[in-house]
Amino acid sequence: MEYQVTATRRRPQRFEDLLGQEFVAATLQKSIEAGKIAHAYLFSGPRGCGKTSSARILAKVLNCAEGPRPTPCGNCTSCEEITAGSCLDVIEIDGASNTSVNDVRQIKDEILFPPNSNRYKIYIIDEVHMLSTSAFNALLKTIEEPPPYVVFIFATTEIHKVPATIKSRCQQFNFKLVSIEILKKALGDAAEEMGIAADDEALYWIAREATGSVRDAYTLFDQVAAFSDGHITFEKIHEKLGLTGVDSINKLVSACVAKNGREALSILDGILQGGISAEQVVSDCADYFRSLLLVKHGITKEALIGQRADRFPQDILHGWETVQIERALSIMLQLFKDLRFSIDQRYELELAVSRLSWLSDYVSPAGLKAAFDAAQSLLSGRRANAEPVRMMHHIEENKPAETSQSFNHAGSLTEQFKAVLKRDNKLDGFPEKKNEEKQPISNNIPSENISFEKKDEEQETVLQTARNVENNFNNVENLKEPLLEALLEKSGILSSAVGQSKDWLLKEDSLTLFARSSFDYTLIQKQKDTVTACMFEITGKRYKLIVKEYIPPEPENKVEDTVKEPEKIRTITDVFMGKVVECKNLVSETEEGDENEIQNVQSPAVMQEQNV
Repeated sequence: MEYQVTATRRRPQRFEDLLGQEFVAATLQKSIEAGKIAHAYLFSGPRGCGKTSSARILAKVLNCAEGPRPTPCGNCTSCEEITAGSCLDVIEIDGASNTSVNDVRQIKDEILFPPNSNRYKIYIIDEVHMLSTSAFNALLKTIEEPPPYVVFIFATTEIHKVPATIKSRCQQFNFKLVSIEILKKALGDAAEEMGIAADDEALYWIAREATGSVRDAYTLFDQVAAFSDGHITFEKIHEKLGLTGVDSINKLVSACVAKNGREALSILDGILQGGISAEQVVSDCADYFRSLLLVKHGITKEALIGQRADRFPQDILHGWETVQIERALSIMLQLFKDLRFSIDQRYELELAVSRLSWLSDYVSPAGLKAAFDAAQSLLSGRRANAEPVRMMHHIEENKPAETSQSFNHAGSLTEQFKAVLKRDNKLDGFPEKKNEEKQPISNNIPSENISFEKKDEEQETVLQTARNVENNFNNVENLKEPLLEALLEKSGILSSAVGQSKDWLLKEDSLTLFARSSFDYTLIQKQKDTVTACMFEITGKRYKLIVKEYIPPEPENKVEDTVKEPEKIRTITDVFMGKVVECKNLVSETEEGDENEIQNVQSPAVMQEQNV
């Protein structure tokens, strides 16, 4: 007997034999049983899912000697001729080869003659979307009102290319892809028929590679069966088809998980030396990481991952987190897109493997945010639970590394001690804070009523610590740095103006400073409230700010200037803190002299003098 490929030998001969098309089979059987036969059918769907086979089954059902009935007998002359493809009343036309309007005109002439020996004259046009626009237009009237003995069956893989005028005249049936489980069972039956032993893992791999096409699954099965020597295994498939073996990928990924880039690149070199192309390695690695990701999520179904879950080593499953496996899969998918534009595909692949070798240190943006939030919560908790007396001890010691932190906490600590003293109406020397909520009392401060008559040791410690805080700001050196830092957060220009002022004079209730220029003087005067507010936040006291303009002392042997600087030049030097090196040909401030007033004044950016 002549050899037949599995796809032809196992072609369905009844609607019950269709794989994964239960809806189509049931609908056609019910309509035939009810005698509701349409004059035109349109079958659409992916390749190899049973469209042409369904058209032939429908032709046998309509022309069966015992029909029409839902299931053909398969033994009558009509059924046998249709199965063999020799029936004169069932005409199969390749739409890709007969695309012209003349071919359609020939069909229009033929349908005028009734069938030779059967009940219906059936035209099966495969790949109907390949017909030209003129051919479609010539076919419209024919399929809309054909003779009662003519039935058209159209099949196409690209339904969107079929004109809407054709679709509206046909009953449409959409075929779908076949599931992996159904394909695997069909492959197992085919192997049993041929007397070939096949491992389930190998059959699952073939079914997955077929991507839902029954014909593709049978074709790949025939290829694998040819070199398997009667036993199809997963290892033989990878070895003979030039695929990257699972063992090789396991070694490669294990080296990457262990951060051993040198070993990973050596393993990759061995894989490429074995004759496997870079594209195939990338494709196999992408499939591997996809399966690894599913296993990481707890999915162990062989039909989904394509192999047994125990093939993945535990060091890989536990060595990488889910986000890191996702990153590895993303690298491989992007690499496959970049290979076509690469100078050398091997370079791209080696670069990807090198990146995978440090993937264990990869942190996702979500993980980074969680770490920042945890650090922020930790720092906030430490600040809230810090012991006031210990912080005061740091302030008294004036440790350089903690100076700014001590000043930042000094104001709040002062308020805490003031709250303790205020509770027993024994506040003395601490001005009350107006229009603001009182600071909560720290848990570390004693909550019992303080009696000044007893003067016990604990109360003396609290009072002495509070006095140390207040006295800590009685000198300019301790106040200036935290004040400038506080102003810098609100206004850099204001902080610079205050920092460049001279001769700070700190008294019990006031602070006097001399602005260096008229510009600084005006700026500090306008934002005096901001400065006093920052001082209150730091010290807990309301200081009065007195701003004066600094007047440099005149030299003893001053020589009267022969030329007076114009007002505009003086303003510029005050604003930018520069100086006039040479000034000549100065004229009065008129419209004619405006352009020449500053021609010999050097740029403030060049001659600026900063007294920091």
